[in-house]
Amino acid sequence: MHVPIFKTLQKIPAGLMVVPLLLGAALNTFCPDALKIGSFTTALFSNAGQATVVGMQIFFVGTNLRVDRIGEAFKRGAILLIAKYAAGVLLGLGIGAIFGPAGVLGVSTLAIISSVTGANGSLYLSLMGEYGDPEDTAAQSIMNIHDGPFLALLTLGASGMANIPVLSLFAAIVPLIIGCILGNLDEDLRKFFSVGAGLVVPFVGFCIGAGINFGSVVEAGPSGLVLTCMVFFIGGGVAILADKFIGRRPGYAGAAIASAAGNTIATPAAVALIDPNWQPYVASATTQIAAAVVITAIIVPPFVDWCAKKWGCPKFDAEKAAEQQAGAA
Repeated sequence: MHVPIFKTLQKIPAGLMVVPLLLGAALNTFCPDALKIGSFTTALFSNAGQATVVGMQIFFVGTNLRVDRIGEAFKRGAILLIAKYAAGVLLGLGIGAIFGPAGVLGVSTLAIISSVTGANGSLYLSLMGEYGDPEDTAAQSIMNIHDGPFLALLTLGASGMANIPVLSLFAAIVPLIIGCILGNLDEDLRKFFSVGAGLVVPFVGFCIGAGINFGSVVEAGPSGLVLTCMVFFIGGGVAILADKFIGRRPGYAGAAIASAAGNTIATPAAVALIDPNWQPYVASATTQIAAAVVITAIIVPPFVDWCAKKWGCPKFDAEKAAEQQAGAA
C-alpha cells in the first residue's frame, strides 16, 4: 500500500519543517520520556540532537557556497542581524523610557529586549534550506552573534561583565568553512553533498519541536501573546523591510527571523545574575519568552512560505521556470 506522505507534506506550507516540529512538540509535551530512552533514539530525535543535525546542515550549505559569494552571505547576515537587533533595542528602550522597567501590558523591557533582538537560528537555517540559496543559509554564521544573552546584556548596560565568545562563534562556522573548502576544491563533492541541506530539514524540525512544550503558552497567558506579537510583527516587520529595501532582496529571509530563539529563554536569568535589579521580572519574562518561542516556531514557517510565493524565492522561481519550459515544449 502506497501512502503519499511526502506529497502531502509538500502541499502544506513549509510542511517538511512544520509537521515534524509539531510532532516533536506534541511528544515533548504529552510524553516527554519517549524522547529520553537513550541511545540513537535520543541522539537523533530529541532536542539534544539539534546541534549535530544543524551542524550537518551548515556543512552541506558550505559545500555549495562558492568563494566569490562569501561576501554576499556576510552582507545579508549583517543586514538582518542589525535590523532585528535595532528593532528590539528601540522598542525595549522606548517602552522603558515611557513605562519604566515593568514595561507595558505585563511585558517587561527585559522580556522585550531579550527576545525581540534575536531569532531562532535553527528555524532560519531550515527555512533557508528549503526556500533560499546557499548565501541565505550561510548568512546565519554572522547572525550567531544574536544567540544567547550577549546583546541583551550589552543593551541593558551590563556589558562590562559580558564578552563575545569568539571561540564559540568560530566553532559555529567551522563546518561551513570546511564544507566551503571541499566544495570549491572538488566539483564532484559539491554535487554529492548538494542534496544534504534539504534532507536534514525534517530532522531539524523534529529536534526543534522536541524542545518545545505547549504548556508554556498557557502558563504565560495574555502577556505571552503580547510579546509574541512584538517579536513577530515589530521584530519581523523591521527585518523584512531591511531585507527588501536595504538588502534589495525579496524579503523571505527577513520573514524567516520573525521568531524568538529558544536559548533566549534563559537570558532573563543570566541578566539578573549580573544585575540583580532585574530579578523581579525574571519569572514572568521567562514564561513569556517561552510562549513566544513556541508560537513563532509554528507560525513563521507558513508565513515564510506565503512571503516566498508572494515576493519570489529561489525555490518557487525555479518551479516557475520549469513550468514555463514545459509549456514551451
